[in-house]
Amino acid sequence: MEKTAADVLIESLPYMRKFHGTTVVIKYGGHAMVDEDLKRDFARDVVLMKLVGINPVVVHGGGPQINKVLDQMGIVPSFVRGMRLTDAPTMDVVEMVLCGKVGKNIVAQINQEGGKAVGLSGKDGGLILARKLTIVKETGADTPPEIIDPGLVGEVVGVNPDILHTLTERDFIPVIAPVGVGALGNTYNINADLVACRVAAALCAKMILMTDVDGVLDADGRLVSSLDAATARAMVADGGITGGMIPKVECALDALQRGAAKAHIINGKKRHALLLELFTDTGVGTELRAL
Repeated sequence: MEKTAADVLIESLPYMRKFHGTTVVIKYGGHAMVDEDLKRDFARDVVLMKLVGINPVVVHGGGPQINKVLDQMGIVPSFVRGMRLTDAPTMDVVEMVLCGKVGKNIVAQINQEGGKAVGLSGKDGGLILARKLTIVKETGADTPPEIIDPGLVGEVVGVNPDILHTLTERDFIPVIAPVGVGALGNTYNINADLVACRVAAALCAKMILMTDVDGVLDADGRLVSSLDAATARAMVADGGITGGMIPKVECALDALQRGAAKAHIINGKKRHALLLELFTDTGVGTELRAL
């Protein structure tokens, strides 16, 4: 028998009660950031979460938008292991696009749906402390590894969540661009998944990674709704988890190890995926838990 709207609301009630007063860090990216209907759905989902007593914190990407501006400026982007090599001119574009256009558009969309969003970068209030990332590329058994300088690409070394606590306590929704600051004031471009991981850990929060795939699949191609950390690591080691899902799962596991409450990987192309994952019995993605 198909569920009615009332059935769905009743099913969601215990989850709303359970998550009231908790914080959820959402990595917002992929197709959900470019499709107009999905953008509106995301904003409404985040506002509803806030209205039922959950504190959403959004960390966003913006790769396609950065590429578009670089192309207009005649700058050809380069990538190694999925990371954007970032020289000074590229860093200027990254900061301009992420902290300006992309971040402000997300803030405006949430506010239009009745929320109170505020845009931040990792530089604001010393939120994200970073250092330069070095990429080590294995070249073979008989040759030493190649050290690649990615330029102004950073890794997170610390998170100061004070500004996030201040905002959420006053009913604001923080929207964070993944740009960090070094000890000497250098600006660094940081992978948004990794920023979401460290922010979730610092807040001891639940983390949700929005992607363009359903989550972890088993050998028969069926969605795995829930995984403990040990099983997830075993699946990575034996090839049960492959390709682009590996860094997502590793990011989730790192968040759990550092203190995040739980981690979820969901398909942002599904309408209202956030609400369905949080407020229904089966969810729509993969939940990863410490035990």
